[in-house]
Amino acid sequence: MARWQFRPPVERTKHGYRINIDDREREVVGHLLEEMRSLLLGPSDHPALKRVFPAAYHQSQHAEHDAEYQRFMREELVASRLTGIDTVLAALSANPPLAESQVLALAQALNGVRLVLGTVLDVSEDDDPDELDPDDPLAAEHQLYGFLSWLLEWTVRALTPST
Repeated sequence: MARWQFRPPVERTKHGYRINIDDREREVVGHLLEEMRSLLLGPSDHPALKRVFPAAYHQSQHAEHDAEYQRFMREELVASRLTGIDTVLAALSANPPLAESQVLALAQALNGVRLVLGTVLDVSEDDDPDELDPDDPLAAEHQLYGFLSWLLEWTVRALTPST
């Protein structure tokens, strides 16, 4: 009798890392990363990017300092995220093992997409995913947010040295 064994979606192996998601899930993640790329290359004031590029100075009297910070750092931050997206897209189609840098890029990219989706859904720490109304018109987006959260959690677990 065959024995069923759970394989985490992202795992550390003795030779590196492995992403254990099926082709459809890879396609979904890839599509989301391409949408993220479009957002990053679009208008810098897009409301969905609010959590991706948070204010460096939160008090209203420092608004000028924050605008200066955003002007100086935005291009570098966007370039870093775009490089990460390219790394992840390549990793999703690569054969294992993956390098730690590729898995770190995966964590950053997943978190970025979660931040955008969380902004669109207005997710807060008080939200309970188990209380989601299946008739909610954004139920699919909430499920997608849950999938990304699950995948990010396993990515972080894989990156965390075992004790």
